[in-house]
Amino acid sequence: MLDTLHIRNYALINELEIQFDKGLNMITGETGAGKSIIMGALSLILGNRAEGKHFFDPTKKCVIEGEFKIGPYQLLRFFEENDLDYADHTIIRREISPDGKSRAFINDSPVTLAILKALGEQLIDVHSQHATLQINTEDFQFLVVDSVAGSFGLKQSYRESFFAYKKAKKELEEFKDLVKKAAIEQDYFQFQFDELDAARLVADEQGQLEVQQRQLENAEDIKRALTGASHLLENEDTAVLSRLKETMSQVEGIASFLPEAADLAARLKSTWIELKDVAAELSSLEEDTQIDEGTLLEINERLSLLYSLQKKHHVDSVEELIKLRDDLESKLFAINSSDEQLERLEKEVVAKLAIAQKNAKELSAARRKVLEMIAKDVQATLSNVGMPNARLQINLEPLKEGDMRESGMDSIQFLFSANKGQALQSIHKVASGGELSRVMLAIKSLVAKTSALPTIIFDEIDTGISGEVALRVGEVMESLAENMQVIAISHLPQIAAKGAAHYKVYKEDKANRTISNIVRLDQEGRVKEIAQMLSGTNPTDAALEHAELLLKG
Repeated sequence: MLDTLHIRNYALINELEIQFDKGLNMITGETGAGKSIIMGALSLILGNRAEGKHFFDPTKKCVIEGEFKIGPYQLLRFFEENDLDYADHTIIRREISPDGKSRAFINDSPVTLAILKALGEQLIDVHSQHATLQINTEDFQFLVVDSVAGSFGLKQSYRESFFAYKKAKKELEEFKDLVKKAAIEQDYFQFQFDELDAARLVADEQGQLEVQQRQLENAEDIKRALTGASHLLENEDTAVLSRLKETMSQVEGIASFLPEAADLAARLKSTWIELKDVAAELSSLEEDTQIDEGTLLEINERLSLLYSLQKKHHVDSVEELIKLRDDLESKLFAINSSDEQLERLEKEVVAKLAIAQKNAKELSAARRKVLEMIAKDVQATLSNVGMPNARLQINLEPLKEGDMRESGMDSIQFLFSANKGQALQSIHKVASGGELSRVMLAIKSLVAKTSALPTIIFDEIDTGISGEVALRVGEVMESLAENMQVIAISHLPQIAAKGAAHYKVYKEDKANRTISNIVRLDQEGRVKEIAQMLSGTNPTDAALEHAELLLKG
């Protein structure tokens, strides 16, 4: 239940704190006093988006904070799933900065609006006069039936199996499209693969061939250079090796006289040996270098093939061609083995469909068991609120063979008649605004009995009713508050008198500002407020006496 609501810097509210009763809480006040402002602030901590900027002081942030007693409502799992600290007294806070940025917190842990909304839906059901429009929607009607039937577990199981079936069916259709497309392209894939496979591609081959190509193309220059170098080292009259050996002999001749010459002689000998090896290698390389036009032609043809394949397939290397070849092979294998995959996917779709249909039938059966009970309970409540001839009939019809929806395998329709002799029709076609409000009250009362929802809020649900009917509506709210917290915003004295706690919203002028405020009325204040609701600002003695009678019940 909502224990305390604290509002700071929101619309016409500077700072406000409201402590609510666990039973029936009535909120009254003149039109424009700020009742809707309080509801707007509450909606922010329930996860609704902030529409526009509503700041009492535009230089400060707006803060809405609510303290909820959630101990009896088995919400520990929700907190664990969302990695939140659990507390029986949970605090929800929403902050909106002057630049419009919004932050939300649950027990001081920052959360997204989606998480805040998900928790809010388990704490408070807000019903306004505009919510009667929901009554003719299938979503709302299924929600009512599933709430009374306690079939949310069945519905969740069905939804999971339904989406699993839809996913499997989508995968099957996509695979069929892929197979169909692949079959059309199979010949083309095969041609490309055969061409690449016949090329016998080898990684790093292109680089090696390009080196060989350059060597064969320049074989004459290479041979000429190697021959020249070899002659310079040992075959000319002034060959380097001969001159070096002579130099070495000269230095060795003075080594016995000059100690430093011995080291130089050794170094010259080492150089001579190294150059002799170089000369031998130059000679060997020259002999090995051949001018081979045939080999060059083969290499040119091979490189031409590799370049042509790369250009054709828009790649830059043999490695990429190899990858393309392997991908084509995989595609061809998939095409050739598609029958097995298709059979597996078809069996999976059939199996998941069977599970979804089984769950849907169980859900339908659970719903059908409570249809008559819902109609009787709603009719009984409507009789108590001045609609003795009202009739409600709930039609739950199977969809066409094979059809399934997220809600199940049924369609649903609430048919209603408010008066004797009036044919049953869709509710919105035959019920007035006041009648719709009472029908919704009756439905919400029934749902509240079967759900663990801590708090329900009625925002001016008494629109379109008065007199004895209003008194009966107040009694229904009073009865409802025996099992849960009820907060009702009302403009009718008969309903306001039923509250265990009564709050008055009012406006007052301070300096250059108008401020909205709220106060919990004591017994004397309640008598005066209800009398004013009966007869105006200056209530008569008769109005005061009538107010006292209403409060005594």
